[in-house]
Amino acid sequence: MPEMIFRVQWPDGTFSDCYSPSLVVREHLSVGAAYPIAEFTRISRTALTIASDRVAARYGFPCSRAARQIADIDMRAARYAADPAGLVRVITFT
Repeated sequence: MPEMIFRVQWPDGTFSDCYSPSLVVREHLSVGAAYPIAEFTRISRTALTIASDRVAARYGFPCSRAARQIADIDMRAARYAADPAGLVRVITFT
Protein backbone atom coordinates (compact mmCIF):
# COMPACT_ATOMS: atom_id res chain seq x y z
CA MET A 1 0.00 0.00 0.00
CA PRO A 2 1.58 3.34 -0.95
CA GLU A 3 2.09 5.67 1.96
CA MET A 4 2.84 9.36 1.96
CA ILE A 5 3.94 12.28 4.07
CA PHE A 6 2.24 15.63 3.78
CA ARG A 7 4.08 18.62 5.23
CA VAL A 8 2.04 21.44 6.66
CA GLN A 9 2.79 24.85 8.11
CA TRP A 10 0.85 25.91 11.19
CA PRO A 11 -0.27 29.50 11.91
CA ASP A 12 2.80 30.15 14.07
CA GLY A 13 5.14 29.22 11.20
CA THR A 14 6.15 25.78 12.51
CA PHE A 15 6.08 22.76 10.21
CA SER A 16 4.78 19.23 10.73
CA ASP A 17 5.29 16.13 8.65
CA CYS A 18 2.05 14.17 8.71
CA TYR A 19 1.82 10.47 7.85
CA SER A 20 -0.84 8.76 5.77
CA PRO A 21 -0.87 5.04 4.92
CA SER A 22 -2.55 5.89 1.60
CA LEU A 23 -2.36 8.52 -1.13
CA VAL A 24 -6.01 9.43 -0.48
CA VAL A 25 -4.89 12.68 1.18
CA ARG A 26 -4.21 14.03 -2.31
CA GLU A 27 -7.94 13.81 -3.02
CA HIS A 28 -8.76 15.98 -0.01
CA LEU A 29 -5.95 18.52 0.38
CA SER A 30 -4.01 20.56 -2.19
CA VAL A 31 -0.37 21.62 -2.10
CA GLY A 32 -0.15 25.38 -1.67
CA ALA A 33 -3.66 25.69 -0.27
CA ALA A 34 -4.31 27.24 3.13
CA TYR A 35 -7.16 25.95 5.26
CA PRO A 36 -8.78 27.37 8.39
CA ILE A 37 -7.72 25.23 11.33
CA ALA A 38 -11.12 23.62 11.90
CA GLU A 39 -11.47 22.79 8.21
CA PHE A 40 -7.95 21.35 7.99
CA THR A 41 -8.62 19.21 11.05
CA ARG A 42 -11.93 17.96 9.64
CA ILE A 43 -10.49 17.21 6.19
CA SER A 44 -7.41 15.49 7.62
CA ARG A 45 -9.55 13.34 9.91
CA THR A 46 -11.73 12.30 6.97
CA ALA A 47 -8.78 11.49 4.70
CA LEU A 48 -6.82 9.62 7.37
CA THR A 49 -9.89 7.62 8.39
CA ILE A 50 -10.41 6.58 4.78
CA ALA A 51 -6.72 5.66 4.56
CA SER A 52 -6.94 3.60 7.75
CA ASP A 53 -10.08 1.87 6.49
CA ARG A 54 -8.20 0.89 3.34
CA VAL A 55 -5.50 -0.67 5.49
CA ALA A 56 -8.18 -2.53 7.46
CA ALA A 57 -9.77 -3.82 4.25
CA ARG A 58 -6.44 -5.10 3.03
CA TYR A 59 -4.78 -6.37 6.21
CA GLY A 60 -7.68 -6.95 8.59
CA PHE A 61 -6.85 -4.20 11.07
CA PRO A 62 -6.86 -0.38 10.94
CA CYS A 63 -3.69 1.68 10.78
CA SER A 64 -2.67 2.70 14.30
CA ARG A 65 -0.19 5.19 12.87
CA ALA A 66 -3.02 7.01 11.07
CA ALA A 67 -4.97 7.13 14.34
CA ARG A 68 -1.93 8.63 16.08
CA GLN A 69 -1.61 11.18 13.28
CA ILE A 70 -5.24 12.23 13.72
CA ALA A 71 -4.60 12.64 17.45
CA ASP A 72 -1.47 14.71 16.78
CA ILE A 73 -3.33 17.00 14.35
CA ASP A 74 -6.14 17.43 16.90
CA MET A 75 -3.62 18.28 19.63
CA ARG A 76 -1.78 20.81 17.48
CA ALA A 77 -5.02 22.38 16.25
CA ALA A 78 -6.17 22.83 19.85
CA ARG A 79 -3.20 25.14 20.43
CA TYR A 80 -4.72 27.61 17.99
CA ALA A 81 -8.30 27.44 19.24
CA ALA A 82 -8.09 31.08 20.35
CA ASP A 83 -7.22 32.10 16.77
CA PRO A 84 -10.09 30.84 14.60
CA ALA A 85 -8.74 32.85 11.65
CA GLY A 86 -5.45 30.93 11.73
CA LEU A 87 -4.57 28.97 8.61
CA VAL A 88 -2.77 25.71 7.99
CA ARG A 89 -0.89 25.64 4.68
CA VAL A 90 -0.11 22.38 2.84
CA ILE A 91 3.51 22.62 1.72
CA THR A 92 4.34 19.30 0.01
CA PHE A 93 3.32 15.71 -0.59
CA THR A 94 6.10 13.11 -0.57
